[in-house]
Amino acid sequence: MKHGSVKLYVMRHGPAEDQAASGIDGDRALTGPGRQRVRAVARILAQEGEEPLHVVTSPLVRAVQTAEIVAILTKLTDRGGTLTVSRDMAPGGDAAALAQRIASEGQKRVMLVGHEPDLSNLAGALLGRFEHVFEKAAVVGIHLSSGADRARLRFVLDPKTLAFHPDARGAA
Repeated sequence: MKHGSVKLYVMRHGPAEDQAASGIDGDRALTGPGRQRVRAVARILAQEGEEPLHVVTSPLVRAVQTAEIVAILTKLTDRGGTLTVSRDMAPGGDAAALAQRIASEGQKRVMLVGHEPDLSNLAGALLGRFEHVFEKAAVVGIHLSSGADRARLRFVLDPKTLAFHPDARGAA
């Protein structure tokens, strides 16, 4: 097993419709403004040189759509990256175990796309404390080392203002 560190990008899905035509929560799609917000966030990531190389998403439609938009706008496949779906990122999944597995496998730049409150719980578990609001389409950059007691907060990208905060506010 490799031991390494990973730049982890934790992203909440973009704004989605209140109800899917099917009536099934997992089928709820991104709204038009939700797609626009995700595109804007993906562009900021690219401008800041923070493009993921791998994207792992929840299987719910709104998360998959978010991941696909990020993959397209950051040219993920052109850079040899991958996009995969994982139940670990679904509501109630084990995102913390997934994050630790990613770090131990030596992956370097991985985005996890999922849902609240699971993402705040993940950030809190990794950082020791996380006090930011995980808005829809927000991205939190975390430096995670396998075997380390605690990760380090790298940045918070606020999707409403598109402000990129490269600091460690909110970390323990």
